[in-house]
Formats: sequence, C-alpha cells, structure tokens
Amino acid sequence: MSSKFKSIAIKVGLVVAGLLLFYFLFLYFGNYSTGTRGGIVMKISKKGYLFKTYEGQLDVGAINEPWSFSVEGGKEEVIEALDEAQQSGERVQLHYAEKYRTFFWRGDTKYFITKVTRQPPK
Repeated sequence: MSSKFKSIAIKVGLVVAGLLLFYFLFLYFGNYSTGTRGGIVMKISKKGYLFKTYEGQLDVGAINEPWSFSVEGGKEEVIEALDEAQQSGERVQLHYAEKYRTFFWRGDTKYFITKVTRQPPK
C-alpha cells in the first residue's frame, strides 16, 4: 500500500470514530423530553447483578399499569425523598428527563428522576 492511501484511510477512520463517539455522547447525555408526573410511589428498589441501579414505580391513579422510572446513581437526595414518599404514601410530583436510549449500566427505563416535590393533601 502506498503511504498516501494509508494517510487517507487513517483520516477516514478518525472521522468515523469521532462521529461514533459524538453519537454515543448524544444518546447518553441528551434528553428527548423533560416533564413531571404526579402520583403515589409504589416501589423503589436497588437492583442488578453487576451494575446496581435504582428502579421504581409510580401509581398515577389511572386504570393502566404503573409508570416505571429509574434514578441515576449518586442522586442520594432524590432516592431518600422517594423512599420517604413511598413509606408515607403521600402524593408526589416527579420531575424527570427522558433519554433517547437505555443503557444496561444506567437503568431499566428511559425516564430518570431529577427532583421529587411533595404535593399537599387536598
């Protein structure tokens, strides 16, 4: 092979690797949507074999199934607030960010809780 061909192949390889890295970072850090859901926390648990993640379910008061969500590791304040809300049975408003994809080391769902707000009783 000529050195010119090797140079072009290396440049093309670097561009492709850069685009793949950008795509992964976009999927990992990018948010598809943000919003809130209100209801009663039914379950919050730490699960997983190798990668431990926090998973929960929210009863939104409808006939359909509960809404499932995840909490990223290191969000101790959010995890404590969810645990307290689950034990007390009070209504909460969960602020979330929906990701484009799930990654097995991050959580089971696309919905990651960023903040918990307790709702006053009616």
